[in-house]
Amino acid sequence: MSLKVLVGCKRVIDYAVKIRVRPDKLGVVTEGVKHSMNPFDEIAVEEAIRLREAKKAKEVVVVSCGIAQAKETLRTALAMGADRAILVELSPKEYEIMTPAHVSKILAAVAKMEGSDLIILGKQAIDDDCNATAQMTAAHLDWPQATSASKVEVTDAGLTVTREVDGGLEVITTQLPAVVSADLRLNEPRYATLPNIMKAKKKKMTTLSLSDVGVELKEHQTVVSVEEPPVRSAGIKVKDVDSLIAALKQAGRI
Repeated sequence: MSLKVLVGCKRVIDYAVKIRVRPDKLGVVTEGVKHSMNPFDEIAVEEAIRLREAKKAKEVVVVSCGIAQAKETLRTALAMGADRAILVELSPKEYEIMTPAHVSKILAAVAKMEGSDLIILGKQAIDDDCNATAQMTAAHLDWPQATSASKVEVTDAGLTVTREVDGGLEVITTQLPAVVSADLRLNEPRYATLPNIMKAKKKKMTTLSLSDVGVELKEHQTVVSVEEPPVRSAGIKVKDVDSLIAALKQAGRI
């Protein structure tokens, strides 16, 4: 079996950066801030590369929807081992109104153009935490989906996917083509080595526009205000259970 695998890669503010709200309270500060690939998407890229190394896939194509700087994120994926990349480039103004509803339409259109057999996405992005793109993409394509995967096996019948649920582990099977979203314990992404980083510069990267994929951006929602989370008040120590109960009653907790 030789699958064509499409993997989504989102450029997000690096997880180690302290987020700051913009003065106009309509977003967060992104200028001069370190960005990197969404951690869940790194896991998705790693899983696709492992499928190719296991001779289950013949090509791994990474795709991103974003501003021109997203090319850096795609180069990282190419350095990890992806074969080629596609950037659906947007203007900064267009990117501000993009939601999972738009991204899913773009991914579905690219999958059709590429003739993909399998789409692997991170289960969510660490900037908006929507956890919706994979599900919406599957709906647009009318493909089966296996979300929050912690193990993926390719079989003659399709896919066997293990998911972590509240009651333990759930194992499901699905036919191909399909959409899979990667959870944290699916794998541990590899580091891009210097030789592979140099090789990535020569790998093919295609830039498309929204018109090329036949998607029109319509603003579905408006940001009213972005606020810092409230500062937690300091805790107190009590000497015994009676003091704890008295403190809780005084605070109106019981």
